[in-house]
Amino acid sequence: MYTRTQSLGQRNGFGAATGAEPNGDFVPALLKATTPQQVAELTLRYAEATFGCRAVHLIWIQGSTPDRQPLRHAYPETRVTIAETALIDTAWSAAREVRAGLSDGAFRLASVLGGRHAHDARAVLVTDWTVITGLPRNHVAWGEFLSFVSMRLGSVLELEDQCLAMQRLEKAARLHSALYIIADLASGTQDMSAMLRRLHVVVGELMYAENFFIALYNAKRDTVRFIYFADVRDPTVVDPDEEIPAENIRHGLTLAVIRHGRPAWGPSARLRADFGLGLDQKSYGPDSADWLGVPMLAESEVRGAIVLQSYDQPGRYTEEDSVLLAFVAQHILTALVRKQAHAELERRVEERTRELTVEVRERQRGEKLQAALYAIADLASSALDMSEMLRRIHEVVCGLMYAENFFIALYSADRDTLRFIYFADEKDTGMYDPEVELRAEHMRSSLSLGLIRHGRAARGSARDVAGQLAVPGGVGLGTPAEDFLGVPMVTDGMVRGIVVVQSYVASARYTDEDCALLSYVAQHILTALARKRAQAELELRVRDRTRELASAVHELRDQIDVRERVEKQLVHETLHDSLTGLPNRTFLLDALGRAVARQHHDKQRDFAVLFLDLDRFKVVNDSVGHLVGDEMLRQAAVRIAACVRAPDVVARLGGDEFALLLEDIRGPEDAYHAAQRLIEALSQPMHLAGKELFPSASIGIALSNERYRSAEELLRDADVAMYRAKAHGRRRFEVFDERLHQEALRLLDLEGDLRRAIQRSEFEPHLQAIVRLDDAKVVGWEALLRWHHPQRGLLLPADFLAVAEESGTAEEIDWQMFEKTCRAIPALMGRGSYVTLNVSARHFRSSDLAQKLLDLLAMHNVPARCVRLEMTEGALFENPDQVCITLEALRGAGVLVALDDFGTGYSSLSYLHRFPLHALKIDQSFVADLHPGCNGGSVAVVRAVLALAKTLGMEVVAEGIETSVQRDCLIELGCELGQGFLFAHPRPAVNWTQ
Repeated sequence: MYTRTQSLGQRNGFGAATGAEPNGDFVPALLKATTPQQVAELTLRYAEATFGCRAVHLIWIQGSTPDRQPLRHAYPETRVTIAETALIDTAWSAAREVRAGLSDGAFRLASVLGGRHAHDARAVLVTDWTVITGLPRNHVAWGEFLSFVSMRLGSVLELEDQCLAMQRLEKAARLHSALYIIADLASGTQDMSAMLRRLHVVVGELMYAENFFIALYNAKRDTVRFIYFADVRDPTVVDPDEEIPAENIRHGLTLAVIRHGRPAWGPSARLRADFGLGLDQKSYGPDSADWLGVPMLAESEVRGAIVLQSYDQPGRYTEEDSVLLAFVAQHILTALVRKQAHAELERRVEERTRELTVEVRERQRGEKLQAALYAIADLASSALDMSEMLRRIHEVVCGLMYAENFFIALYSADRDTLRFIYFADEKDTGMYDPEVELRAEHMRSSLSLGLIRHGRAARGSARDVAGQLAVPGGVGLGTPAEDFLGVPMVTDGMVRGIVVVQSYVASARYTDEDCALLSYVAQHILTALARKRAQAELELRVRDRTRELASAVHELRDQIDVRERVEKQLVHETLHDSLTGLPNRTFLLDALGRAVARQHHDKQRDFAVLFLDLDRFKVVNDSVGHLVGDEMLRQAAVRIAACVRAPDVVARLGGDEFALLLEDIRGPEDAYHAAQRLIEALSQPMHLAGKELFPSASIGIALSNERYRSAEELLRDADVAMYRAKAHGRRRFEVFDERLHQEALRLLDLEGDLRRAIQRSEFEPHLQAIVRLDDAKVVGWEALLRWHHPQRGLLLPADFLAVAEESGTAEEIDWQMFEKTCRAIPALMGRGSYVTLNVSARHFRSSDLAQKLLDLLAMHNVPARCVRLEMTEGALFENPDQVCITLEALRGAGVLVALDDFGTGYSSLSYLHRFPLHALKIDQSFVADLHPGCNGGSVAVVRAVLALAKTLGMEVVAEGIETSVQRDCLIELGCELGQGFLFAHPRPAVNWTQ
């Protein structure tokens, strides 16, 4: 671009020597310009020097105003006159050069830099020309000059636009992240103080917020509460719960923002003047170089304010900061409103309580109806005659609604007659005889017949009901009722009769609910009448059935008694140990839970938990049998129970473990004395099955403490203390203290670190060479487990393996080791070399161990001859049949097996013949005792192992060789292979390959 532009300028003549600076300096300088101002300065200087004009301004567009109008920039930064502005606007709208005459024949020229259309133009160059100027003569050069400047200016503006866009994107990303965090905090569960501290940090990431506080305003009480206050210069200690009367801070800027309900920013002195506040501000903290405050609004009501201030730099805060802080303020207010939601919840609970009260009333009414129906059903099956039964049914209906005037009429469709079997009316007494059947044709003007013909319930005044039922005469027979309610009694789709209630007073009116209720009752009355007719037939059956039921009831009562006894027995068995009769773990945990709750309410209610374990109880079971062991547990239970008071709880947890809850102790000494009594009582000999046994016990004690929140925690700590008692020699007690607590926490942390280490793959193999003793040539390596802990560095198995086995993570660690070792083997392998993997007994419990190992070798293309397994003697005896099958499968595939630590365990010759073993490894404890002259007890063991291995055709590898004396002695005894620090320390596989 530089070369082309230069040649173009030379060819067209712009830049010719006219007293201006040479073109060779202008073009490189213009290309090096990085800002529009630099481009403008070079352009104006060059235009004056080259073309003889007087450069006035270079105007360009970049950015926009808040109302999205294009923003113009000018160079130099002198005022642009009205005439120049008009000329520039004309040139921009026409997208071409525009001239304006000046005095003495001169003219002003506005040249557009950019495209041919107005929307493409980015700049306008304004120059003044005299009549004798060379513009007409150099018109082509002037155009090329303008094109070149336009291109360069466009490039610079585009670059600045991109930079501004990147800055806006970065700012938007920070804002989006901050708003997400604020929204997450508003919906989080953390307490208010922690949330406000976090919000302070978030606001500080968006703007300067070292001095930050939040004030809440209570309009009803006209008070302000500063719930959060952080200020580097103001030493005032603010109580977040203190409500300060607004009158006390009436000259403060914070209250001014709350009163006016709008943001404010700027120096605090100026803001006080803007708000018309007093000048004496000593009681409101030091003055700020810049101050920003925004109100917190909820439904146009000011609930408080958020304030930022700077003591050392004016002009820190802008309108954009004000808008952003106002948004943050709304989210803070949302979090506060959530706290107030608790009160709203209580209000809803109260409303629900009222609703439940209504439901209870409805239920009571339903129960009342149910009782009425039961009463009607009971009357139907009673020995009362029909008239008395109907009178009592009337009483029942009176209990449900206004029914002083009540009658029941039955209809015979076959005979088309009505019979009023019951009639009670305060106006028309004795109107109908219950024994007389009235023909329907004589009753056509009655509401009763109309109701039967209608077949549906009717309600209203007598006149209204007569209109509904189309009864001739318009009011029915008898005295017209103020309110009438009648319902039909229907079975199998046919009307069998009616039930009617009516009122002669305006105050007694019937509702739809009464209608539904009476319809329901009517059907039961019809059922009662049917039952009454069949009562005579049923009486005989009832008497027979009564006798049968009496016998069944008697039998049922017997069954209930038996069931109650069984349930009591089941409850007792659920909460007690079947062997000793003592309470079990469930009973104890319940009692412990109550004790913890009591101690939290009353700090004086101290108690203690004793965890007791019989020492070497397994030996008793294994030697004299489980029956004798069970008898020992029963006698131990009796002795333990005899050592405590009546309120205390003695429980058997399982096996030989017991636990005691000592309530209301006066101090730790009570627990210590009780433990000593238990140890002495259990130390007395027991005579069982003709043998005299001498039991003993180890006891752990956990004393009540405020930190305990559950029964399980107490029992756990007492158990830990018991194991320390066993570790210190048994037949003693230990108290769980802070050191044990910290040790338990350490083990818990270590277990968590182990699980994270597995996820992060922090375990790796370190290889130790196996060499020929005579020439130290490496024939193989043993893969040893190491852990690269991120804080503690490189850890050996002794530092963590016991915790891994207890937590169940040991197998995962082993497989991670196997996988990494197999991954490293191909780079290590030479002719005849191998790597041994240590496989613990727990792996041999799985029937698919051999297949999993062979699949792992195949995955990493490792030949079976290049891998050997090491196992201990104990692994052979856990499940010998399964172990033999696994070893045979591996031997068949080419994987050889070595027996580790030989001579330290069973050292039985039988398993050397039974299992397919390839090599024996002499334990380092025997190697360490080898001395010059090859004499001593260890020499005999080593010589015997070598002789045995030679007889069986097995290899022998000596472990732990650290001195040349030990090596020489082993060579003299005939041992060919060995490993130890004398030859090499364990190192990562990559060190061996290098």
